[in-house]
Amino acid sequence: MLHGKFIFKMKKKCPECGEEFYGRVDKKYCSADCRISHHNNMNKDKNNFMRNVNRILRKNRKILSDLNPDGKITVHKDKLLAKGFNFSYFTSEYITKTGKVYKYVYEQGFMPIGNDFYILVIKKSYVE
Repeated sequence: MLHGKFIFKMKKKCPECGEEFYGRVDKKYCSADCRISHHNNMNKDKNNFMRNVNRILRKNRKILSDLNPDGKITVHKDKLLAKGFNFSYFTSEYITKTGKVYKYVYEQGFMPIGNDFYILVIKKSYVE
């Protein structure tokens, strides 16, 4: 008896490993390892999706960074595609006063300038 309340220990079956155990009424898993494993398995699809998106973003950023070491350069779309750049994945957009749209992968930016050429830039405010 604890502060006037009874604590009942019940026989249960762990939903992760199937082992039987005794525990409080609200205890669901036989151990912390099983609890963590169960929640990791439940969130696997969400985590895999996020992991894949982050992998694509890191790859895009590295491609832009490698092609643009000095902060501003013009490259052909084919050069970006040959390195595996995915134009559908970026982290933000910036629209200039004249309506031009720069897309950014973190601090590395790109914008089409016509004839399948892109200007690559680095957003200085991220770096400073």
